[in-house]
Amino acid sequence: MSLRPRWVAAAAALTLITASVSVPAQAAPAAAPSITLAAGESALIRFRLPGEDLLRRLVAEGADLAARPHTEQGTVLADVVVDDRQLATLTGQGAVPVQVIQRAAAVAPRAAQSRLAVQADTLHFLQAYWWTTGGRTFLQTQVATTASDDPDLEITVTWRTADGATGSFPLVRFEDAGEYQYHYTLPRPLPAKPVQVTATSSLGGTARAVTPAAWPGATPPAAPSGYQKDFVDAYMTPVDVRARIKRLGRQYPALVDVLDLPTKTQGYRRTASAYLGDPAAVAVVVESVKFGDQGMNGVQVRTVDPGAANRPLSAAYRDRVLTVRLATDAGGKVISTTDDVAAFITARYPQRFRAFVEEGSAGVPMPVTGPARLDDGLQGTEVPRGPWTVQALRIGKVRDGSKPGVLAYSQEHAREWATPLVTLEFAERLLANYATDPATRELVDSVDVFVVPTVNPDGANYSFNDFNFQRKNLVNHCTGPARDPRNRDSWGVDVNRNYTVGSYFDGYVGGSPNCLSGTYAGTAELSEAESSNVIALAKAHPNIGLAMNVHSYGGYFMWPPGAYKADGRVTLPRPSIDESKFFLDSARRIVGAIAAERGTVTWPSYTGPVADVLYSAAGNSADQLYYELGIDAWDFEVGNDRWNEATQQWEGVGFQPPFDEAHAEAQEYAGGLVELVRVARDDKAGDR
Repeated sequence: MSLRPRWVAAAAALTLITASVSVPAQAAPAAAPSITLAAGESALIRFRLPGEDLLRRLVAEGADLAARPHTEQGTVLADVVVDDRQLATLTGQGAVPVQVIQRAAAVAPRAAQSRLAVQADTLHFLQAYWWTTGGRTFLQTQVATTASDDPDLEITVTWRTADGATGSFPLVRFEDAGEYQYHYTLPRPLPAKPVQVTATSSLGGTARAVTPAAWPGATPPAAPSGYQKDFVDAYMTPVDVRARIKRLGRQYPALVDVLDLPTKTQGYRRTASAYLGDPAAVAVVVESVKFGDQGMNGVQVRTVDPGAANRPLSAAYRDRVLTVRLATDAGGKVISTTDDVAAFITARYPQRFRAFVEEGSAGVPMPVTGPARLDDGLQGTEVPRGPWTVQALRIGKVRDGSKPGVLAYSQEHAREWATPLVTLEFAERLLANYATDPATRELVDSVDVFVVPTVNPDGANYSFNDFNFQRKNLVNHCTGPARDPRNRDSWGVDVNRNYTVGSYFDGYVGGSPNCLSGTYAGTAELSEAESSNVIALAKAHPNIGLAMNVHSYGGYFMWPPGAYKADGRVTLPRPSIDESKFFLDSARRIVGAIAAERGTVTWPSYTGPVADVLYSAAGNSADQLYYELGIDAWDFEVGNDRWNEATQQWEGVGFQPPFDEAHAEAQEYAGGLVELVRVARDDKAGDR
């Protein structure tokens, strides 16, 4: 007989089970006439078997054994799914049906009842907050459903104000890494403070009504009369930042140390390159081994036809001109290919040049081409070209490591021009107000503050002078055709993907192995000077207990975990309950301080762990500071969306907004950093 398999178990395992079963030698009695099946009917039936031989045969034939066979009073009992024909076959072999456990037809009404029971899902508010900014009241909610697998489920939120006004809006489903998170929407304008919100779903589910809470619910102490601020009046290049650091160190020697971080960056430098041939047709890229500013800018390279038969491929480098004489055949025809020329230049002058065939030009005849000039392509004329020393300000009355330390660092990403304005405004507020404001004096006396305004000066110089959207540093790890000058704006390493915890190299999401990617993680963890400097500073000063990484744009306030693995969306370990509360309570204080400047409110949905409110950022600095060094590390994304009353839309501000907007961001987020220093002071005092 042929029985359908359902119970997956090894025949060998069942053999071991039945080997110890003792069964009577005599055959079992005939099947009880009361257990029958209609034609075509199936059922799960418990049988008493006449001996272990029949059980072994059932296993070998793939019988649909629904549970582990067991013994009862010395006989073998097995539960088998059978139809009417299989029942007849088994009883004919001496098996005795002793119980109908379940008939197939009985399942249908149970399933229908179950579907009716679960048709209405359960909803739960994860967030319901309101706030006022610019004279407008806003509401934001997040709602989760138990019917998380239903991609078509719709959720509607209904609100009510104290005067009885009501309204509603739909939420949208949010998934991350294929995993359902919740339903949400951007903050919605309301006519007044909401006093109640409810949620319903298209499956009939409801959430219990809740009263939205005020966000962030924290206000910083008012600044005293005469409090000094507004110390930035233009965007600042790394050259400007270095000058400001020097001036502050000279102006406040009793309160400031200027620290040179240990690893110099590459500097605003690149190798020089040129096309031999036409890049739109056939070309070989010739590149200097040294940087262009090291005497290689302006070097010429050309190919020539020797004008004679049977000439080998050769080259000469004289008076800053590389001349490549192409090979010819017996008839004097040039026979060198692009591959020949590229390989020859690289092998003949390994200390001076390297060459590669441009993509699409492999294996074709090398054209004769006039002189091409090598150039590094850099446009900045006022930027020093040598290796760059990244600097930090250390601010405090006591700078011996005995006070709690706070680290604020910015411009890991080159294009984020507003971020050094934030950290420098913050630093100068502490210094300028020390002599006149007792509250500032108490902070500076109590806390050891470290400020790195520009972590990535090389990339920043490139962003200001060459390509404003440059995100990465200037180190080019690309090889072969990826070094084609047409890719110059895609070279570099994403500094904030180059750290050691939860990195791309550890299998986490958010970094890339592609040297042209915006999130290229580098050749190894901490392969870059910029990331190494941040960690070296933190390790050299173990009193640092809090850190803030200032980025732009979008208006986020975040903390670890910052990365997850794709399969199952498994994040780095979550902070403990107490740590999570500290992160959130501190966030409320700092977000409140930011809002005090011009009413800018960082949304509650943008406040939380990086991996939850933004995306997975493998190998980011906050994760290494937190998990490896025990530093409570946050991330700002300055530049909150602005509400356009005319269009009734939230609008982004970008990486390099008009300076008036960047100036406002510097003022409000510097206030947030001052509040971070207060958090450090209070934390040391035992408030956590």
